[in-house]
Amino acid sequence: MKKKKITFLILIIGLIASTILIYDKYYPSPSLSKISIGDRITVWTVTIILLIYYVSSNSKPQLVPSVLTNEKETSREKDKSNVSFNDVAGLEEIKEELQETIDFINNSSKYRKMGAKIPKGILFYGPPGTGKTLLAKAVAGETNSTFLYASGSEFVEKYVGVGAKRVRTLFERAKKEAPSIIFIDEIDAIGTKRNLDSNNEKDQTLNQLLVEMDGFNTDETVIIIGATNRLDLLDEALLRPGRFDRHIYVGNPNMKAREKILQVHTKNKPLDKTIDIVDIAKKTHGLSGAELANIANEAAIIAVRNNKSKISIDHFDAAIERVLAGLEVKNPTVLLKEKKTVSVHEAGHAIVSKILKTDLVQKISIVPRGQALGYVLKFPDEDRYLFTKQELMNKISGLLAGRAAEQLIFNEITTGAKDDLDKATHIAKEMVCSYGMSSLGPMAMDEQHIKHNYDILRIEIKKILDKGYKDALKILEENKDILNHVANTLMEKEIIDNEELDAIFKIYENPFDCAT
Repeated sequence: MKKKKITFLILIIGLIASTILIYDKYYPSPSLSKISIGDRITVWTVTIILLIYYVSSNSKPQLVPSVLTNEKETSREKDKSNVSFNDVAGLEEIKEELQETIDFINNSSKYRKMGAKIPKGILFYGPPGTGKTLLAKAVAGETNSTFLYASGSEFVEKYVGVGAKRVRTLFERAKKEAPSIIFIDEIDAIGTKRNLDSNNEKDQTLNQLLVEMDGFNTDETVIIIGATNRLDLLDEALLRPGRFDRHIYVGNPNMKAREKILQVHTKNKPLDKTIDIVDIAKKTHGLSGAELANIANEAAIIAVRNNKSKISIDHFDAAIERVLAGLEVKNPTVLLKEKKTVSVHEAGHAIVSKILKTDLVQKISIVPRGQALGYVLKFPDEDRYLFTKQELMNKISGLLAGRAAEQLIFNEITTGAKDDLDKATHIAKEMVCSYGMSSLGPMAMDEQHIKHNYDILRIEIKKILDKGYKDALKILEENKDILNHVANTLMEKEIIDNEELDAIFKIYENPFDCAT
């Protein structure tokens, strides 16, 4: 743009000078008589050339869309990752699995002597925030390879052929800068299953990706790493050996892993001596690495907000509540009647969960956070991977206990149980459709079966939910005094911790566990 302006300015000066010289030819002026005919011709020639250049640059036809003429490379500039496995905490098994690939890149000759081929592709799949991108960067850092990052959406365009061209450009770059690692994040954006209704441009892009992955020269050390949250959406041709040879599940960390992740994210933070990382790891069951990093950061922000020089356990507890329950509502305008209802509702959750021992109740609160007027913070005493049918029934009873408490005390129900009903229905649906824990027997159903047998499944799901609700109501009827005591304490104090809840239970006789 700057060059164009300068050319235009020179052209204007040339046109003015040429006009003066032409005028002088017909009406001579003594002051211009010294200018020779050769100089005059030079000025006229330069002006004509500038005029032709300027006109042609402005009227240059654009026969293709700008997205094609100004095609940018899908990959970033050459980048050496500075992340190593020391920066990745809590994924020891996966790091051990990747060591083989790293060794192949660093010492490829010894593998080739044995006739072994380097894995062409590694696919990380699992929930969001578990460290898939970080692992890919760490592999590049450990091998000192060029790290080429691309998002799946970068290859998606409405113009036919653009996505395929971008795939070719990315792989050509990777081959030139080998050893290199191509990382395609959210690969399901281009790798979804092909069918008759699918987009033609997407199919061409996927076909080009399949060809590039299958056509690697064996002398070039190029590895493609993909990441997705939805493995079930990917095309089978993409998942076969020879393309993505290894599928690695990156799930939410267990307690030991959470402890290591928290240590990494708190090593540069001034912690109070009373903080026990193990205790925080227990309270954050089911959270991803990204959420743990967020909690550590939120705790530091809260400490600064309170003008403290060190981060205490109270700051971490507040951060956990902020992440799990949402932002605390200041000066809430909750009616007294609604506050009483919320107190009974949350007390019902806490009492049934404690009696059935589904989870450890950490805190009960009727301080509004986010869209919730109250909440119960619960966490299991240990990581669990298998659940019995009765344990799942107990979870459903705990979720429906809030509504059961409203029914018992007020003989009325409210809209406050919406989230509880969603979670309870999801568990019941999984019991029927995935776990074979209903009267339909040991069978699992996919989406097509569910769609065509919805009425039968709905009856089975309703049976499970009705039983869970009935059990919750029965437990609360047996422990109505405790329910009223906890609700009244919440009305007065708004927050009850696990020690206060234990003290209330001790006042009364041991409640009778009537779950069947």
